[in-house]
Amino acid sequence: MNATIGPVPSTAMPLRFPIPVGGVAGTSFKHEHLAAILADGPQAGFFEVHAENYMGAGGPPHRALEAIRRDHPLSLHGVCMSIGGPQPLDKAHLARFRGLAARYQPAMVSEHLAWSTHETSFFNDLLPLPYTEATLRHVCDHIDEMQEAIRRPILLENPSTYLAFAETTMSETDFIRSVAGRTGCGLLLDINNVFVSATNHGFSALDYLADFPLSCIGEIHLAGHDEQADDDGEPLLIDSHDGPVADAVWKLYEIVIERCGPVPTLIEWDSRIPDWPVLKAEAAAAQAILDRREMAELAGDRHAA
Repeated sequence: MNATIGPVPSTAMPLRFPIPVGGVAGTSFKHEHLAAILADGPQAGFFEVHAENYMGAGGPPHRALEAIRRDHPLSLHGVCMSIGGPQPLDKAHLARFRGLAARYQPAMVSEHLAWSTHETSFFNDLLPLPYTEATLRHVCDHIDEMQEAIRRPILLENPSTYLAFAETTMSETDFIRSVAGRTGCGLLLDINNVFVSATNHGFSALDYLADFPLSCIGEIHLAGHDEQADDDGEPLLIDSHDGPVADAVWKLYEIVIERCGPVPTLIEWDSRIPDWPVLKAEAAAAQAILDRREMAELAGDRHAA
C-alpha cells in the first residue's frame, strides 16, 4: 500500500467540477452484465464502480469500463482511501485515484466515512470511528487533501455500524454535518446503512434522517442486507449488498425523496450477483419513485404559476 510513486502531472488531467446527472437511478456495474447492458443500448441511468478495481493500467477491466463510459455517466466509488484513519493518506493510492478520475471524468466521486489501514496493514473492511473533535479534524484534513488532489468535491458516505465508541462526543449526523460544512464536500446518503445501524443500535431511522443534512446530498445508495442475530438473540443486520432492497428501506427512500426531491440513486449489489434483468428491475423501482416526485414538483410549479 505504501509504495512511492510520483504525482500525476496536472497536464494529464482536464480538471472540472462534476456534471449533474439529475434524478436518475443507476446500478453497480458488474462485468458479467456487460453483454446484456450493451445489448440494451444507451439508457438514462448511470453506472457506479469501485475505484480500486480499475487501478491497473489496462486490460479487460478497462476495456469493459470504456465500453460502458461511451454512453453512460459513471460514478467512481472509493473503498480504500481510509479517510477516517488517523495516519496520513497513502500518497500512491491517492495518485492512482486521481489518475482514474482523470481518465473517466466521472459524474460523481465518493468515499466512505471509515478507516481500513493501520501502519503497514490493510484491513479488507470499512471500520467505524469515534465521533470526537480529534477525529473530526483528521477526517476534514483527509477530505481536503483528497479534494485538492482530484481538484473537485467528493461525496462522503455515512457508514453502517455494529458497535459504538464510549469516547464519542457527538451524534453521527452532527459529525457529518460538521465535515460537510468545513470541507465543502457533498454527502452520499446510504439509506440501507441508516436502517442497518438503527436496527443494530436501537435508534430511530426516521429521527436520524430528520437530522441528516439532506441539502448536501449528491447521491443516494440503496442495497440489500442480511438478517442475523447477536449472541443475545437480538436482531443484527449486516450490510451485505447481496440481495434486493428491503421493503423498510424502500419506505425510508420514499420519505427522503419526498423531502429533498429527486437525487441520483444507485442500487448496490456486490455479491451473489443476479442476472442483469433483476438488477435492472431494482433500478426501475427506484426510478419510478424519482419520477413520481419529479412529476409532483412539476405539477406544483404549474399550480404556482
